Amino acid sequence: MAGGSAAHARARFPVAHIRVPDRLSSPSTAARRPAGAKAARGGGGGAGRRSAWLAADGSKRWGEAFFLLYTPFWLTLCLGVVVPFKLYEVPRLLLSFVHLAPAVGYWLVDRRFTELEYLILGLVSTVPAFVIPLFFVGKADSIRSLKDRYWVKANLWIIIFSYVGNYFWTHYFFTVLGASYTFPSWRMNNVPHTTFLLTHACFLFYHMASNMTLRRLRHSTTNLPQSIRWLFETAWILALSYFIAYLETLAIANFPYYEFIDRDIMYKVGSLFYAIYFVVSFPMFSRIDEEDEKWNLSRVAVDSLGAAMLVTIILDLWRIFLGPIVPIPESMRCGQPGLAWFQVQT
Repeated sequence: MAGGSAAHARARFPVAHIRVPDRLSSPSTAARRPAGAKAARGGGGGAGRRSAWLAADGSKRWGEAFFLLYTPFWLTLCLGVVVPFKLYEVPRLLLSFVHLAPAVGYWLVDRRFTELEYLILGLVSTVPAFVIPLFFVGKADSIRSLKDRYWVKANLWIIIFSYVGNYFWTHYFFTVLGASYTFPSWRMNNVPHTTFLLTHACFLFYHMASNMTLRRLRHSTTNLPQSIRWLFETAWILALSYFIAYLETLAIANFPYYEFIDRDIMYKVGSLFYAIYFVVSFPMFSRIDEEDEKWNLSRVAVDSLGAAMLVTIILDLWRIFLGPIVPIPESMRCGQPGLAWFQVQT
């Protein structure tokens, strides 16, 4: 009996040993587990661990990160060095040359930023946004042609939108908001070339920040009814647009050659006028390569022009029905209005 019991126990032990793993790891479970584990580990490209702030498309994800990381360079150059140290005037440290080298020193005392220096500042701030991605190529971009890379599409959209903004909309700043540029600069349609360049760098930063925050918001509200999602998104776009417009106006307050008739009204009401740019552009720009369908360059260009036309219509409606936010004195009115329809007084 004892021997039979031992043999019977040994016979049962292997069966139990085999069946337990079968129950714990069925073929279907074993097949699913590696896929899930792989998705969890693939934080860079998989959907499992990818942050809700980041784009699903690898090229767009890299492009947004690049433009955001590039921003501190030009922002520090303009607002951290040139403006606070007044390098557009006489650098105070160079005044010592008056005593050390009178000929050079007195030349420096009379020296101001000319058209050339302002143009160089704009070029140094903006050109790297086009050049750096050509040499430092993201992993997703390495297998794509140049025209299919997100940073190319983003630059194209912004360069069109910002060009229209400078060429046309700056005159609304002159005639509606009471603003004026008084620094020396070569100009197109009475708008400094420097502002064309700096606007491109600024708008890249603004729209990358908008992309990421809108994406995060949409992820957070994905389970809500559509009407509630639209309400949240609209409120955020309005708030972010006004915040950025106000912040930019405040940030350049120390630059004396961008003047306003009434700076306090410009901060409060003028920022609302400026925010119209972004109320239109933020949601439209965010659509580029956001879904599975990838945009070609012609679609990018047409979309940017469409956004620019919509902004132009809204700004002109403000001009016609609301008028200037401050009285514009004759001394600050442009001799050349810049836009043909401004010559017609309504």
